Amino acid sequence: MQVLQVCAEIFPLLKTGGLADVAGALPSALAAAGAPTRVLLPGFEALLAGLENPVRVADLPARAGVPAATLLYGTLPALGGVPAYVVDAPELYRRPGGPYADAQQRPYADNHLRFARLAWAASELAHGLDAWWRPELVHAHDWHAGLAPACLKATQAPVASVFTIHNLAYQGTFAAHHFDELGLPGSFFGVQGVEAWGQLNFMKAGLYFADRITTVSPTYAREIQGEEQGMGLHGLLCDRSWALSGVLNGVDPAVWSPARDALIAQPYDAHKLTGKRRCKAALQAQMGLKAIPDAPLFVVISRLTEQKGLHLVQAVVPTLVARGAQFALLGSGDAGMEAAFRELAARWPASVAVRIGYDEALAHQLVAGGDVIMVPSRFEPCGLTQLYGLAYGTLPLVRRVGGLADTVTDTSFEALEEGRATGFVFDEFSVPALEVAVRRALALYRRRADWQTVQHLAMACRHDWGVAAQRYVDIYRAALGR
Repeated sequence: MQVLQVCAEIFPLLKTGGLADVAGALPSALAAAGAPTRVLLPGFEALLAGLENPVRVADLPARAGVPAATLLYGTLPALGGVPAYVVDAPELYRRPGGPYADAQQRPYADNHLRFARLAWAASELAHGLDAWWRPELVHAHDWHAGLAPACLKATQAPVASVFTIHNLAYQGTFAAHHFDELGLPGSFFGVQGVEAWGQLNFMKAGLYFADRITTVSPTYAREIQGEEQGMGLHGLLCDRSWALSGVLNGVDPAVWSPARDALIAQPYDAHKLTGKRRCKAALQAQMGLKAIPDAPLFVVISRLTEQKGLHLVQAVVPTLVARGAQFALLGSGDAGMEAAFRELAARWPASVAVRIGYDEALAHQLVAGGDVIMVPSRFEPCGLTQLYGLAYGTLPLVRRVGGLADTVTDTSFEALEEGRATGFVFDEFSVPALEVAVRRALALYRRRADWQTVQHLAMACRHDWGVAAQRYVDIYRAALGR
């Protein structure tokens, strides 16, 4: 089957979060599973720059308020030569700032048009715009591509569609009056369509019109059918539960493997962890922490938001320091949180280090050099950080939600004895619950033989894209009625 993957970002060319990692790894994994895949991307500068030997395919017509554009085709050498279409529309995509918001983090006022343009391009390709290739199935990722299934239905495109929720909290909502600018039939604005709670909602469009829906872990697929995590769309998700599947994300071993990671101080594997100790020493030096080999080092790589539980982490940092541990963070987001973490680093410079922003190399170095990686989220669709921690023997400390619950087994006495323990899991979203988990991690760290046993169990876990890709192929077949 021929698959067209529609997404707004793709690693390593453009990344703001885990969506890019998934989008970058999935095409080659799908091809290996028997589903050759091309990707469709908006013409952000980084994506255009990564397109090799671009050729013009066709002009894309204007639709209502959606501007005309040019469709380019080429390959992405950074992804091993994956074939790609890029929508070239300079007035929509080439701007200072990020892909979705300006330098002050204000969403662009015309985001509804920018991503409607991407969705219509998917529909036009489904109708044979490229005389040399036509998809049988369109796989749209997150709200940025959520309008694509609606466009396919509106034009009765001869393809099936799958829509993947990466984070239901971000839905692409716009004022209702913008609907008239999209070029969709008037009947599409309503409860049975792209409207949710009186607003235009791109996520709702994908959930309603796609033939199949996936999200990035089995537990999250169950959670979003409830009021607490359904974000106002749980009713629709319950109605379409027959079409909803949870498929765990994978980890690309070409990018995340301690045995061949060129970004870390020294490679290592589960059979010889000497290199991990050297990675820790290098990280302590790089971050300005005191060089204490036996100090347990807790690390965080995250957006600084309430959802990620970072205010809980702020509250337990003094406990870590008092118990002789160290803490290092890489992230950005809420200005108040950024300031609070900077204050902690200023208070205890030998024990607490904070880098505001994102640095891919430093992210690898934190995963390799840390002892515990913290992901205490309020909700977490899948999470990739804990998967990286497992692969690198950096034990995850997580809350029992979403994909975190699906991928980390708590180090209880029973799990340790049965060879299942891979990290530390807590339930209540509170500072006391996190502190208990931290104390358990510190206690295990002092039991070196048990700690190394859990490290080996964690590193033996396999979360590869081959398994995920086969699940997607099965879902594609169901969407196609095969």
